[in-house]
Amino acid sequence: MRNATQLLAQYAEYHRDRRNIVSHFIGVPMIVFGVGVFLARATFPAFGVSLTLAWIVFALAAAWYMTRGNIVLGIAVSVSVGVLIKLGHEVSGGSIALWLAWGVGFFFVGWVIQFVGHWYEGRKPAFVDDIVGLLVGPMFVVAELMFTLGWNKPLLAEIERRAGPTHLRDIARIA
Repeated sequence: MRNATQLLAQYAEYHRDRRNIVSHFIGVPMIVFGVGVFLARATFPAFGVSLTLAWIVFALAAAWYMTRGNIVLGIAVSVSVGVLIKLGHEVSGGSIALWLAWGVGFFFVGWVIQFVGHWYEGRKPAFVDDIVGLLVGPMFVVAELMFTLGWNKPLLAEIERRAGPTHLRDIARIA
């Protein structure tokens, strides 16, 4: 089982251009929100309450984050994803047209932003080589935000030792 350091370092190898990282700060939350909107309409009765598929998937994802060996990061990413799922529930209760507009709109635009970021990077998204990258994306965004706020500089240094420093890639080399 790979720990947070291993997962983040592997994911970071696909995300060294700062523009790509910034695109993830926008695109990843949009995608998670869109998924939350989609899954919020599927409900299942359990233990006298009605659970949505969104909360079930969230619980599984949060358990995965919490078992990656970094409890602070696990809690932070779980709370962040939980907030997005809760917001997704808030907009999913309207008409089918509005539900689809919110879900498809955020999901699609989020992916477009991701692919623009990867165009700058000059590399495919990490999930293409390892599907676990779909779970690591939110963890990466939360970790990057926490690093920016000064949290866990040794973890950041280890990720950069393995993946290299961030940079601004020359656009002319890509075109």
